Amino acid sequence: MARLADYFVLVGYELDKRGSRDGQGQILQRFPEKDWEDNPFPQGIELFCQPSGWQLFTERNPPTFFVAVLTDISSERHYCACFTFWEAVASAQSQSHSRSGEGEEEESSSHVQPAQLFAPKSLVLVSRLDHTEVFRNSLGLIYTIYVDGLSASLENVIGNLLTCTIPITGGAQRTISLGAGDRQVIQTPINDSLPVSSCSVALLFRQLGITNVLCLFCAALTEHKILFLSSSYQRLTDACRALLALMFPLKYSFTYVPILPAQLLEVLSTPTPFIIGVSSIFHSETQELLDVIIADLDGGTVTIPECIHISLLPEPLLHQTREALSMILDPELEVADLAFPPSTVSASSLKMQDKEIRAVFLRLFAQLLQGYRWCLHIIRIHPEPVIRFHKAAFLGQRGLVEDDFLTKVLEGMAFAGFVTERGAPYRAIDLFDELVAYEVKRMRAEEGSKQKILRHIKELAEQLYKNENPYPAVTMHKVQKPTEGCYLRLHQRPFPRLDEGTVQWIIDQATAKLQTAPPAVKAEKKCMVPSGPPIAAIMERNGSALANSARRLEVVRNCISYVFENKMLEAKKLLPAVLRAMKGRAARHCLTQELNLHVQQNRAVLDHQQFDFIVRMMNCCLQDCTAMDEHGIAAALLPLVTAFCRKLSPGITQFAYSCVQEHVVWTNIQFWEAMFYCDVQNHIRALYLESNGENHVDEEDKEGPQEEKSALEIASEQRRLWPTMSREKQQELIQKEESTVFSQAIHYANRMSYLLLPLDTSKNRLLRSSGLGDVESVSNSFVTNSIAGSVAESYDTESGFEDAESSDVANYVVRFINRFVDKVCTESGVTNEHLKGLHIMIPDIVQMHIETLDAVHRESKRLPPIQKPKLLHPSLLVGEECVMEGLRVYLLPDEREEAAGGNIGGPPLLPAEGAIFLTTYRIIFKGTPMDPLVGEQVVIRSFPIASLTKEKKISTAVQADQFIQEGLQLRSCTFQLLRIAFDEEVASESAEVFRKHLHKLRYPQHVSGTFAFTVGQSPKQAMQPKAKEKNPSLRTLSKNLVKNAKRTIGRQYVTRKRYTPPTWEQRSSQHFQEDDEDEISVSEEIDRSTLTPSTIIKTSDKMTMSHLVERACCRDYQRMGLGTLSNSLTRSKNEPFRISTVNRMYAICRSYPGLLIVPQSIQDNTIQRISRCYRQNRFPVVCWRNSRTKAVLLRSGGLHGKGVVGLFKSQNTSTAGPSQTDSTSLEQEKYLQAVINSMPHYADTSGRNTLSGFTSAHMSSAGKWGSIRASGRMSNYVLNMEIGSRLAGKDLLSAQHNGAPSEASFLRQHRASLYIIGDKSQLKGVKPDPLQHWEVVPIEVFDVRQVKASFKKLIKACVPGSPSTDPSLAYLRTLEESEWLSQIHKILQISVLVVELLDTGSSVLVSLEDGWDITTQVVSLVQLLSDPYYRTMEGFRLLVEKEWLSFGHRFSHRGAQTLAGQSSGFAPVFLQFLDCVHQIHLQFPMEFEFTQYYLKFLSYHYVSNRFRTFLLDSDYERIELGLLYEEKGERKSQQVYKSIWDYIDRLNKKTPIFFNYMYAPEDGEVLRPYSNISNLKVWDYYTQEVLSEGPSYDWELVQGQPEQVEEVDRQDSSAPQTKRKIIWPCYDNRSRVEPDAISKLLEELHNLEAELGQVPECWKDTWDKVKASQRTEARQEASRMASSSLLMSSSLLPHRRSLGVYLQESGVGSTLNLSLDSDTSSTSTPSSGKQGGRKSTSNLYSQFQMSESENRSYEGTLYKKGAFMKPWKPRWFVLDKTKHQLRYYDNRNDTECKGVIDLAEVESITPGTPTMGAPKTVEEKAFFDLKTTKRVYNFCAQDVQLAQQWIDRIQSCLSDA
Repeated sequence: MARLADYFVLVGYELDKRGSRDGQGQILQRFPEKDWEDNPFPQGIELFCQPSGWQLFTERNPPTFFVAVLTDISSERHYCACFTFWEAVASAQSQSHSRSGEGEEEESSSHVQPAQLFAPKSLVLVSRLDHTEVFRNSLGLIYTIYVDGLSASLENVIGNLLTCTIPITGGAQRTISLGAGDRQVIQTPINDSLPVSSCSVALLFRQLGITNVLCLFCAALTEHKILFLSSSYQRLTDACRALLALMFPLKYSFTYVPILPAQLLEVLSTPTPFIIGVSSIFHSETQELLDVIIADLDGGTVTIPECIHISLLPEPLLHQTREALSMILDPELEVADLAFPPSTVSASSLKMQDKEIRAVFLRLFAQLLQGYRWCLHIIRIHPEPVIRFHKAAFLGQRGLVEDDFLTKVLEGMAFAGFVTERGAPYRAIDLFDELVAYEVKRMRAEEGSKQKILRHIKELAEQLYKNENPYPAVTMHKVQKPTEGCYLRLHQRPFPRLDEGTVQWIIDQATAKLQTAPPAVKAEKKCMVPSGPPIAAIMERNGSALANSARRLEVVRNCISYVFENKMLEAKKLLPAVLRAMKGRAARHCLTQELNLHVQQNRAVLDHQQFDFIVRMMNCCLQDCTAMDEHGIAAALLPLVTAFCRKLSPGITQFAYSCVQEHVVWTNIQFWEAMFYCDVQNHIRALYLESNGENHVDEEDKEGPQEEKSALEIASEQRRLWPTMSREKQQELIQKEESTVFSQAIHYANRMSYLLLPLDTSKNRLLRSSGLGDVESVSNSFVTNSIAGSVAESYDTESGFEDAESSDVANYVVRFINRFVDKVCTESGVTNEHLKGLHIMIPDIVQMHIETLDAVHRESKRLPPIQKPKLLHPSLLVGEECVMEGLRVYLLPDEREEAAGGNIGGPPLLPAEGAIFLTTYRIIFKGTPMDPLVGEQVVIRSFPIASLTKEKKISTAVQADQFIQEGLQLRSCTFQLLRIAFDEEVASESAEVFRKHLHKLRYPQHVSGTFAFTVGQSPKQAMQPKAKEKNPSLRTLSKNLVKNAKRTIGRQYVTRKRYTPPTWEQRSSQHFQEDDEDEISVSEEIDRSTLTPSTIIKTSDKMTMSHLVERACCRDYQRMGLGTLSNSLTRSKNEPFRISTVNRMYAICRSYPGLLIVPQSIQDNTIQRISRCYRQNRFPVVCWRNSRTKAVLLRSGGLHGKGVVGLFKSQNTSTAGPSQTDSTSLEQEKYLQAVINSMPHYADTSGRNTLSGFTSAHMSSAGKWGSIRASGRMSNYVLNMEIGSRLAGKDLLSAQHNGAPSEASFLRQHRASLYIIGDKSQLKGVKPDPLQHWEVVPIEVFDVRQVKASFKKLIKACVPGSPSTDPSLAYLRTLEESEWLSQIHKILQISVLVVELLDTGSSVLVSLEDGWDITTQVVSLVQLLSDPYYRTMEGFRLLVEKEWLSFGHRFSHRGAQTLAGQSSGFAPVFLQFLDCVHQIHLQFPMEFEFTQYYLKFLSYHYVSNRFRTFLLDSDYERIELGLLYEEKGERKSQQVYKSIWDYIDRLNKKTPIFFNYMYAPEDGEVLRPYSNISNLKVWDYYTQEVLSEGPSYDWELVQGQPEQVEEVDRQDSSAPQTKRKIIWPCYDNRSRVEPDAISKLLEELHNLEAELGQVPECWKDTWDKVKASQRTEARQEASRMASSSLLMSSSLLPHRRSLGVYLQESGVGSTLNLSLDSDTSSTSTPSSGKQGGRKSTSNLYSQFQMSESENRSYEGTLYKKGAFMKPWKPRWFVLDKTKHQLRYYDNRNDTECKGVIDLAEVESITPGTPTMGAPKTVEEKAFFDLKTTKRVYNFCAQDVQLAQQWIDRIQSCLSDA
């Protein structure tokens, strides 16, 4: 029972203070006068009676009533019901008078003057119960008695009111009367834990709306400040009460003032959260509050300041709550759109609506907190239960870790109160407990259905309503009310002063009566609180994810079992998948469970590799755990990290915990607390289970196994029994529990020291004081986190660790553990003595652990590193030797994506681990990929040392967890890049030695130090470059030769002075200095005086002569009929040219060959003079003659600047020695004239016209000017316009694409007989001379510097080094910026121009730069385009030997092959030429005998220094070194091939690798390739690589590898073998793994011959036979059907055959396409390869038969029914016995087979019946059916005999088989 009201107070206006600004109230009377013991009188009531301040009014206001709430210091709420009315205040003068004569005044009241002012007076009831209506009625009654002057005594009524007692709860109904003839019924709520709200909640929603109230609700729960504004005080109270009611079952525990008086407004700036109501008069005062949410009840708005973020409910709940609320508040909404809305939709009554809204929120809380009891940890049961909530686990299991709202709610004070109040396992329960325990499943099930949800809400609302109104109000209230408007009466007496004595006496009477009455015992219905279903049961997972994770979990389990079974390779393969799976929670749980199974008796000793695997998995598992460890992963691993260990040495064991410390979770004190509580709970549970077990053993046996009891159930049972236990028993239990907690505390102190002390304690590292950048961890890191810190400090001083500032790890850990121990022990009630003992122990624990760690650390340092894969040794060439054994390195991926997996897919082959080897010839990396999925593959990358162009140091890490000190990036001009990082075991000295050796080998002192020379010698010598050459005889020969040359030169030098005039001397010496800038080899000055043929040739020189004749040039001259040697000696005059031996001693021009072709009429001594005009003395010589037009191609160096241009200038500018200059110029002219005279048409005056006529006709034939035609604009062209116009130029070149230029304009053109193509910069100021027959074409060319720069950029584009973040550095853009293709465009353009000129009968002299770079490129390309001979293998070799080697392209200098050339860098002039050839090859694939591979082979080996062919700068140097003629004698003795050509020949005999099967040349065709950049392709030589074997250009190394690999695979794997081959780009050599059809057939043939024991025929012979048989077949076909002709027999129209289908050398599988049908071949493109492939192979097959008849055993026409629903069609059938098949064609002449029926599949032949659509005229017996395993074919012959014949033939075929 409780008092209805504690105090009655009368408060009035304090008149004495009237003068002051603010009025004040004062308590006039209070009853009872002395405070109740249990409830002191609240202070400051007078403030609350007039919240907006006490003031006087000029008129009477009606009485008001409101309830204010005061909260006292012990957070008890007092409800102050204030009833306020107004009384007149007499003016100051009359006051004393009225006081004195009060008695008279009453009688003569008519005289009283109406007063001017009215003061408020309040009647206040103070109660701890919230019965608003009762208070309103009671105070109203008192006022009525006073106003209406009823007969009842006020003292009596007040006395009764103060002594009235009512039951607090239990749903009693009590009728009270205050003794004034009144009657009131008070109903108490059934359950006082449920708040009473009457209509306030519904009103709040009406005032503010759904969204706003939800916003306020969330703000209140997440502890924001909330301020209500309204002009009505009662509404403020109601709103606040409503908000609190919504928060049930949480209780609001901060400042709560529904009505805040004006004097206390500064409370609003308090820092703590609050819910406060303020009158809207003070609206302006609330404006400057920055962090307060203001709800204006009158205006219906909620204002949220910018700085505040309110976390709303988690998503599905928010939406569901909104929907439910709108269903209740606005039921019309649902039916608003219906055509026939039901008439009866209406909302419930306000009171009911109020309960329905609360029901929605109750459901909301049940859903939010479902399963909360499973996360309670009960730490102590006796003497009082101590309960903790495991927040992280709850959030984790609910999957709401990220959710702001719930996290804040769980951290809030309200929830802490909730746990304390509702956590108890044994107590009375209410609606919420039942809802959360039993109804959650139902709520889940009803989620979608609005009707069901509504029904549930209504049920709950009923219960809530019933709780507040247990009885329908039968007895009506009877309370007197004052008459209407009585407050306006003029003559109102003031409220009388009450008699304290009377009231007090009534109160005393009542209290005495109460004391004698027996105390009413409230029977509390305590019971065990139900826990409800566990969270996991509620949260259903989604199915697909489950299936997916099941596979993952399988992988995790397998991997772990592999580890423990010691199958390390298998485990290694699965590990990456496992580590990826660790992202998922299920996999992490699975890992902890699986590991648990492998722990026997708390300990599992592993070997090093197992330990490493387990630790890696644990680390991976932990790295995704947040500091909260919401999924309990770290918790599950905690016992395991102290279980797994490995023996480091006798007596020293390393546990897993020393390797998993780097995780933020270990530094989070909340994690440790949760873990500790969890363990304590388990132990306490065990404690009681044991004690029960002892007593009830027998019972249990009978009942059979019972379910495990949870800790809460046990606790609840214990709490029930507690009052019944004896005192001793109670003490014993308390003590047992306490010691359990204490022992756990010690255990945890140990555990924490394990995980917090680093393995290397010497490093004073503060343990990650700032957390790992994890949001939670920042607040949890233990520098900031001082939970119970103050307590800890006090103990710290006792245990001797005062130095809080010290960064010493040990102290730090001690302090951390102390803080933890303090917190948990004080919370769980450990005695103080025990706590002190703990504090003394902790430093010792830490110290001991540090000592054991030191030993472990020491030993773990000595551990051998994990076994790395053993080094694989590369296979070497004959004579190649290792200089440095393998250094262990990692090959890192560069920016090429293919190998690294990347976007292209496929496994990442890089990074790979292996070793780098340095041999005398190559740098080789060989190793295996680090990705275990491709761990069995071998990765090889290598390149010749000589091709190294750049080496730079890099530092990089291979994997995130490895730090690698240094690496190298090596770039080679064979387009290879080695980015290597040295393993830690490689000392930096070894890396340095490696670099030094590399440098030495890359730049030997002299060419003789390169691999081509040192091959076969021991590498020791190779290191000293002065090693002696072998084979002295040759050496001496070449030395003699050079000596002779020098001697001859020397002798002439001495004798020279007699003959020559002095000017000559100056000239020559000047010239010589200029020339010598580039010369390296000979320093002696050379005299250029005449060398007459009469100079004596000694024997050695004669030998030289014969050698010279054998040289390539000479052979080529004879082939072209440019004169023979005998000819030149006997000077036969009929030949226009002769072979001159003037340079046989290399005296005139060092870089020219010994024999040169010059015009017949020119003497040798003239030549010598002319040579001085040209750079490097490279005077014009003939190198090729057009066999048809007899025009010649000449080459020379550029002209010297001085005196020479005079030749072309009209006036002579040179003043010094005019005669001299003239004479040279004249000789120059004479020389050029002699060349012109040699041309046959020159003498014929009309010759030009005929010639040009011929040209125009020629030009129009097929638009052969590819380059110009494609460009269309003349300006693209290189010719200078002025001269271009005189050349066949302007009109011709800009003619329409195919049409010929008009004949007339063309004939007027003057065409020169000789064009000199020179460098624009040198020919400045040259004026065209109409009289001469030659013309100068100045063009702009790029110099070698540009080639170098361009090449560097090209390499960077094709083989990028480091991944570039810059998108502008994309491949195509860098390619374009390199300008490589534009240089190739330029070379091709010039070459096509020259070809055109030669073809039209003009001779051309190419005279650019020094005559050995771009000149060589142009001249060689011109010959290649003009002369089909050079497109054969033999011809191409000759071309390279003649133009590049003999004419002195400086290979050693341009390739920077020696130390001297190191600074000049690498200039790939020859590579550029090969690229041009590749471009032409692409456009004319049928014109070349060799393949693209041949070009790549040359590109690779011209820089590789494996062969001597491309070493040195000229023939002269080669002779000097004794290279040129040694090949003959030595070749047989040594296997090593010195010449690349011999090597190619030998290889070509063996295998058709260099041979182009498409080779079908047209006779004498001149090629004119398109040269526009759009027509050029990037050569795949630059971009392709084969990681399985390295570059495939050292043929011996790559042969025979794949076969062995396959065998190894077979033994290894037990899996069923498949025929499938996986081919990876960039790893496999496609042309070998999947050769083209012809190579494959040739290879099979070869194998068959070998099997049959025949001597295998050379592939070339076989191929020639095939071609021959094709030709004969073609002829027969042609006679039968003229249109058909075979592409192989090259009878195509003279069409540009690059369009023809051709076979790509890269071998795109069997899409080999020999288009065997000219109709298609002229139009088809490579994409039509699919069907073509089949056809050609079958054709090839038939080529091996000698004659056709065998092949077609029987043929003829049959009707065949098509497949289902298709008509009958006549087809030409061929029965082939040899192939055992029946083929059919569209008609007899059709070459393409339409289908094949394999006779092996035929089951039977039966007579058939005609079906629909069969030929009408045929008899029925002519039908027969052929049944195969796949389908039935229906046939029909023309008559019965034929049908019979066919059936017999097929039968006989079948029986033969």
